[in-house]
Amino acid sequence: MEYFSKSLIFLPPYPHSSKKAFKVFVVLFFSVWVKFLLDCRIFNSMMDHLVYFLLLALVAEILGTIGGFGSSLFFVPIASYFLDFQSVLGITGLFHVTSNLSKIALFRNGFDKKLVISVGLPAVLFVAVGAWLSHWIDTRYLEIALAIFLLGSSLVLLLFKKLVLPANQPNAVLGGAFSGLVAGMVGTGGAIRGITLSAFNLQTEVFIATSAIIDLGIDTSRSIVYAANGYVHRADLYLIPWLFIVSGVGTWIGKQILKKVSAEHFKTLVLVFIFITGLVTLYGVLQKG
Repeated sequence: MEYFSKSLIFLPPYPHSSKKAFKVFVVLFFSVWVKFLLDCRIFNSMMDHLVYFLLLALVAEILGTIGGFGSSLFFVPIASYFLDFQSVLGITGLFHVTSNLSKIALFRNGFDKKLVISVGLPAVLFVAVGAWLSHWIDTRYLEIALAIFLLGSSLVLLLFKKLVLPANQPNAVLGGAFSGLVAGMVGTGGAIRGITLSAFNLQTEVFIATSAIIDLGIDTSRSIVYAANGYVHRADLYLIPWLFIVSGVGTWIGKQILKKVSAEHFKTLVLVFIFITGLVTLYGVLQKG
């Protein structure tokens, strides 16, 4: 708990009157995040560190809601410090079902039906393909692929902030298919889906609701394949009720923060955390090898 007590300060209202206070928050949170990720590498037992795991999952859910990328960009690398990678894929699929139900409930003021179909259907189909392929690829390579994906997606979105795909049907279908394939193989494809949906200039609540409905289909599909692959273990199922609570609370907190803070301003911070998480994840995998 000591790690988080240092970072629990109130978010200042955005934008101009409290930039200094916001910078202090960023520095504190950034320092705590890096230190905790590094310390996680020495954890040996999930039960001994359940509180830490759930707190990190809560932070992942909050940041995922605000950034619009989905919590798996953080949750998958975090969970990999506590569980083997195949178990992480299995538990992530189940966690995200509850996470997306929470988002749909809290951001239910509309979604784009056409995008749910054009992006969602290929995503649901290709996530099953990616989940099946994950069974035949060495988990170490999957973890390296995850780290590279985190680093690459965060860098692209940080360096090319105005990156926007043409808003057309082929890009919607291809973006959905690619995001699904990547999500099935390494556990997260939210950044690709985020880039795809952002091309259509959706309002914040419509964006989140549309993404959540698509993600619900993705997670239901891959959870079935993961279970068939043997990734969902009975010994890990006790985490589901806890993660259900975390997903609801994290989504609600994220929604409240979006009322105070510019989503675009906070998204930069989220991308920095994704980049650092990718670095630490890559370092941990290379240390194992």
